[in-house]
Amino acid sequence: MSDAAQPTAAEVRAAAEAIKTALDRHLAAVERRSGDDDPAVFEAFNQLAAAAEVYDELLYDRYDEVTPFEIPGADETLPPYAGPEEPHAISVLIRRDYTVAEPQRLLAQAERVEAAEDFEDLAGLDEDAAGTVPGALGLLFGEFEPDEIASRHKEFGLEEGDSTLWVTAADEAPEAGEWLEAPFEHFDPQAVVCRFDVSAVFDDEDDDHDGTDPDAEDDDLEFVDDEDLDETDDEHHGEADGAGVRGAGR
Repeated sequence: MSDAAQPTAAEVRAAAEAIKTALDRHLAAVERRSGDDDPAVFEAFNQLAAAAEVYDELLYDRYDEVTPFEIPGADETLPPYAGPEEPHAISVLIRRDYTVAEPQRLLAQAERVEAAEDFEDLAGLDEDAAGTVPGALGLLFGEFEPDEIASRHKEFGLEEGDSTLWVTAADEAPEAGEWLEAPFEHFDPQAVVCRFDVSAVFDDEDDDHDGTDPDAEDDDLEFVDDEDLDETDDEHHGEADGAGVRGAGR
């Protein structure tokens, strides 16, 4: 994060004061609670959690420091499982976000793919697709498997963001081609068996102070050989850019 984008020390201090105020309100609500489901306690709890999350983020952005607070995350938001007891089929839903951090690197790699002797034109792409960012993305994602791009994202000028993997259960596998026109339209949250999320917000304190430089990289644009990839494929999940991993199962 650039210095211009960092929060000020005063903003961090104000966030700390907001936590103190939220703590006082929460304690007062607990002391006056009228029962186990008192809405005032519930509201005070949510305000305290929100204040703690804001402070944690500002503290990290300003001072590269973390707190011991654990804010309820996405892994606690799944509804109760209501899928088949003995599923005979599963679907794996994956989302990975990237930032195009180095467009020139992306374009250079796409040009190499386009110029390769064994390259075959991909449907829907222009002959000079490698000259534009959308065209370059089409070339690279058409040539490489998503898992390979995930493990080599820095080579392609990409920076990883959040990602999530959901496993859903079903009684029977769908017919071939049945859902291709709208692949994510019939998703049932109650059929989720487990999910795994990767995000920088889940970083543990040890990850923040392990003495390594996650941004260190070789500026050489040469592709990694297949045998070198075999050694690095297993390093992707849970280690990409220091991002932490959370999983939720049934």
